[in-house]
Order: sequence, then C-alpha cells, then structure tokens
Amino acid sequence: METGSGADAGAEAGSAAGAGAGGPQAAGTVKAGAEPEWTGLPSGLLRMRRLLLVVWLVPLTVAAGLLPGLLAGPGWAAFALLPFALLLWAWSMLGRNWRSWRYAERADDLLISRGVLWREETIVPYGRMQLVEVTSGPVERRFGLASVQLHTAAAASDARIPGLLPPEAERLRDRLTELGEARSAGL
Repeated sequence: METGSGADAGAEAGSAAGAGAGGPQAAGTVKAGAEPEWTGLPSGLLRMRRLLLVVWLVPLTVAAGLLPGLLAGPGWAAFALLPFALLLWAWSMLGRNWRSWRYAERADDLLISRGVLWREETIVPYGRMQLVEVTSGPVERRFGLASVQLHTAAAASDARIPGLLPPEAERLRDRLTELGEARSAGL
C-alpha cells in the first residue's frame, strides 16, 4: 500500500496494520526512487496504551471527586472534572500518536516515521546495524505485542519500533540481521 505523507497517511497505514489478525504485513523492499511501502503498527498497541491511561486516570478522577466532596462539601467534587478532561484529551492524543507511527523496509535501509506535532523520520542503513533485539515486557506480552530495538555504532541513532505482533517482530529481526550482515560484509 502506497501512501502520502502526513497524519492521513499514518492513519491509513495504522488501520491497515491493525486490520491483520496475525501474520506479517506486506512490507518489502522498494526500488530506488519509488515511494516506500509503509506499514503501521497493530491496533493492540493503542488498546494497551489506552487501558494504561484508564488504569491511572480513572482512580485519580474518583479520588479528585470523592475526597474534596466528602471533606469540603459537594461543590468541591467538581475537581474531578480536571483529571476527567485530561483523560478525554489523552485518549484522542494516544490515537493520533499511534496513527503517526509507521515503518518501511527499503533496499538499503529501514525508515521509521513518527510524531504528530514534531514529525521525526529515522533512516537506519542496514550496513550500520550492530544489534537487533526483540523485547516484550509483561504488559506487552499480555497484549501479545513485542518491540524491535535497533542498535547502531552511534548511540544517538538507535531506533525502536514498538507494539509489533511477535511473529512480525521476529520476521523483522531476522530480515534486518540478514540484510545487515550482507551489507556489512560488502563494506
């Protein structure tokens, strides 16, 4: 799937990745000069982040309403509106952030694009990769997700792709390792 740039492209790529129930996405190499084939992140990452938001802010909203309401009077229970408004705002921001994440495998490098207000696009040449890790913390494992961490010679250029399905993360790790070894052998 070819997409343009911007939030709409991220939304299309994100929804395409979220639509798959299993297996790897159709992210392949692209000929020089062609638009890269972007792959978005699975919708499980958005569900996980929104659940964490609710777990933290709903008790805060209840406490902000109950404590002042019981101690100072019912009018003070309006303080619960502040964390509730924060919950609503953060809910939509998490969706926008999730749609902005995407990656593309090209012939010589990996592109990672993210960001809503400040767009950031990282290009990691295969020949510069030193280590490719697949990690999955306890919350990620609960949601069936894993992250791919790319390490290069320059510490500032390390890149990460969060919230992938484990088979896609492993496929990406194996492919990047294979391409990295092939490119570094040719240097």
